[in-house]
Amino acid sequence: MQFTSARELVRLMRSGEVSAREVTEAHLAQIERTNAKVNAIVTLVAERALEQAAAADERLASGAETGPLHGLPVAHKDTHETAGILTTWGSPILADNVPRRDELIIERMKAAGVVTLGKTNVPEFAAGSHTFNTLFGATLNPYDTERSAGGSSGGAAAALACGMHPIADGSDMGGSLRNPASFCNVAGLRPSPGRVPSWPARAAWATMGVQGPMARTVGDLALMLSVIAGPDPRSPIALETPGGTFARPLDRDLRGLRVAWAPDLGGRAHADPAVIEVLERAVKVFSELGCVVEEACPDLRGADEVFRTLRAWQFELALGSLPADKLKKSLTDNIEVGRSLTGPDIARAEVLHTALFHRVRKFFERYDVLLAPVSQVVPFATALEYPAEVAGRQMLDYLEWMASAYLISATGCPALSVPGGFTPGGLPVGLQIVGPHRADFAVLQIGHAFEEATHHADRRPALAE
Repeated sequence: MQFTSARELVRLMRSGEVSAREVTEAHLAQIERTNAKVNAIVTLVAERALEQAAAADERLASGAETGPLHGLPVAHKDTHETAGILTTWGSPILADNVPRRDELIIERMKAAGVVTLGKTNVPEFAAGSHTFNTLFGATLNPYDTERSAGGSSGGAAAALACGMHPIADGSDMGGSLRNPASFCNVAGLRPSPGRVPSWPARAAWATMGVQGPMARTVGDLALMLSVIAGPDPRSPIALETPGGTFARPLDRDLRGLRVAWAPDLGGRAHADPAVIEVLERAVKVFSELGCVVEEACPDLRGADEVFRTLRAWQFELALGSLPADKLKKSLTDNIEVGRSLTGPDIARAEVLHTALFHRVRKFFERYDVLLAPVSQVVPFATALEYPAEVAGRQMLDYLEWMASAYLISATGCPALSVPGGFTPGGLPVGLQIVGPHRADFAVLQIGHAFEEATHHADRRPALAE
């Protein structure tokens, strides 16, 4: 039951073939069996979960209306405020923080009927794409426990890969949904800004950071997106499209689809040969599905400066008042960069951001979809903070190795990480599927077609079986 899809679990519970309590008990048993091996779930509320599952069964039996996620057990990302449950952001500063309220994404999931299992591990304040912190330690990759699970939604991805929960919530500024999905052979969607509105938010007009879904299949991603997407008056950038739009069938004939393949994003994100070797095989699948595939890339000039400037500004805004001596160095370095920014620096980033949007918009007049690596490397050793070298090139800092993800963040386009295959050594590699502005549903359809043709997501880590 722990690897049954979310959609199928919902069907089974509604038909009375299994109960929500049975589903929750099965996932709690899987957590007990596998979590110590990977350290994915860092706060567990098992008794509370069983009480919620029992209440879910009673509600279903009463004939009362139930939500699309009714009875599904989920552990929430430890950066998402969850009422009554320890929420630490992976930081000693918030080691005892128990919120009194749910933030919007949790509010929507609870309204849709989820059973809360606990919280999943993150790097300190979600900074970096390698999940480790001094409170809980590192989350390990289920396919090789000497390697990273990625981040910042690394705990969520590892828990999915191990069958601890069927869907997960996460967030993504520079790849925090996509990179761990790639490293753990699951699917993660960075939605268009405003697709999944955020509340509370100090900078509610900001678009670089988004929240979104993670799951083992694209169909389950769409199910979750149907719940967490949609307008909300508390978010000034919330898109008006109802979430239920994403509950439609994903089946689509890809014949004639115009596909661009950008293995190094125009020379701006060189990947290890092991990654490219796997993804070149993946790209051939699109040709076999009848797509017209060409090597091409949008002009991403300025994307690096846009991302780094706006990220540093947001880090200073969010974390600048915290005691620097209690934060990891990479965080304090970013905060200092943000503190040093001037008005003209921010203005230049916004002008570059606008120009980038229009160049990418024109690119998608010629192509329907862009394919690229999610991550430039395969999962790396857990002992490293980040890969210091990629494809023979020294990295400037802990961000540069994520350029294949964060350059796409700067475009504002929806981007999906879908299992793309494995290296000869058995390490997962994710394929990034990027669509035009706000074309989230089309991206899900294309990812679903690829998933159905390849079945890479069916390969489970040995420790979870």
